[in-house]
Amino acid sequence: MVRVVRGRDERVWTLQAEMEWRSPTKADDFEHDVSSGHGPGFVMLAFVVVLTLVLVVWSASADISPPLWLILLILLVVLFFPIRWALRRPYTIIAATGDDGEGKPTEQWEGVVRGMFKVRQQMAQIARAIEDESMPGIEGPLKPVG
Repeated sequence: MVRVVRGRDERVWTLQAEMEWRSPTKADDFEHDVSSGHGPGFVMLAFVVVLTLVLVVWSASADISPPLWLILLILLVVLFFPIRWALRRPYTIIAATGDDGEGKPTEQWEGVVRGMFKVRQQMAQIARAIEDESMPGIEGPLKPVG
């Protein structure tokens, strides 16, 4: 998502947010970056799929229908983690202004925000700060680059 904002000093800022497919690695997070892999997640997914297949085969052969709440519960369990993953992706927000003659901005601020709804909120706060103070707020997620 891209947004253009004019600051109090008449500079035009471009706010841009891009979803990251992988979490950016930072020096602060290095110790916590080690994971045991995706094995446990695949085992749990296989377990849920097998139990769902057993329920479908069993109900088809016994001529009974499972209650609606059970079907909805299984659907919720299967869809919970993919939906959570999609909604909690990190976004990189870039606020840039000016042109140095080579197409690069003269001033650029960058930061990372996690979550689709949070990124919209932060973009609105950054735009408001640019309109009021002519630059992104220091207390926000953006930090000057270079």
